[in-house]
Amino acid sequence: MTATISYDEVEVGTELPAQTFPVSRATLVRYAGASGDFNPIHWNEKFAREVGLPDVIAHGMFTMAEAIRVVTDWAGDPGAVAEYGVRFTKPVVVPNDETGALIEVTAKVAAKLDDDDRTVRVDLTAVSAGQKVLGMSRAVVRLA
Repeated sequence: MTATISYDEVEVGTELPAQTFPVSRATLVRYAGASGDFNPIHWNEKFAREVGLPDVIAHGMFTMAEAIRVVTDWAGDPGAVAEYGVRFTKPVVVPNDETGALIEVTAKVAAKLDDDDRTVRVDLTAVSAGQKVLGMSRAVVRLA
């Protein structure tokens, strides 16, 4: 696969389609099984509170993975992401109810980096419960 978005047609400031990702306790259990990360802060409310957290929190890598979906869906190819990095600023708190939590992600093209490589930098913003949960969230994407 290759990116379906053309480098020549993208401008700095282009906004990618925003997405919202629901997170439930069941989601966290499935992710723990897939990743092998069974830290009790991700599934045991009592333990999470005992270590000073407000409640169970989503895995940082899960949050990071959900956020980059905005970029991969836009580019049309997960392989188009050449680099991706974030700082974890706040946890995604996941209450034990029918709603769980939401991760709301927006992104925009912040810079055209290299005409020869056809790369752009995309800056992402991820928010949950009104708080920014990822800082310095940036991806370098190779376009068609």
